[in-house]
Amino acid sequence: MEESTPKYQTFVVNSAKYKTLYTKKFEMRTKWERPDMNEIRSYIPGTVLKLMVKTGQKVKEGECLLILEAMKMENKIEMPFDGKIKEIHVEEGVRIPKDVIMITIE
Repeated sequence: MEESTPKYQTFVVNSAKYKTLYTKKFEMRTKWERPDMNEIRSYIPGTVLKLMVKTGQKVKEGECLLILEAMKMENKIEMPFDGKIKEIHVEEGVRIPKDVIMITIE
């Protein structure tokens, strides 16, 4: 078996330099992406009980967009800011996993 050369990366914190070993797990990790504020995503898996909005509807901050049932609790998903519903990606009665785009806002 061929032995691979370890990879090291230098980084600076408050003017102090550190050298760290890159692991295979670190190299294969999912890269972090800045969340899109115009996407309402499911934060837990659950079932969409009721949609309260329609495509093209103008919605004010704090209004209920939909009700998501998870772990025998009904969670109200509210509008984070004033906007207009661009697209609805889910349907009532459908079970969805975590981190699925449910609604897109303009």
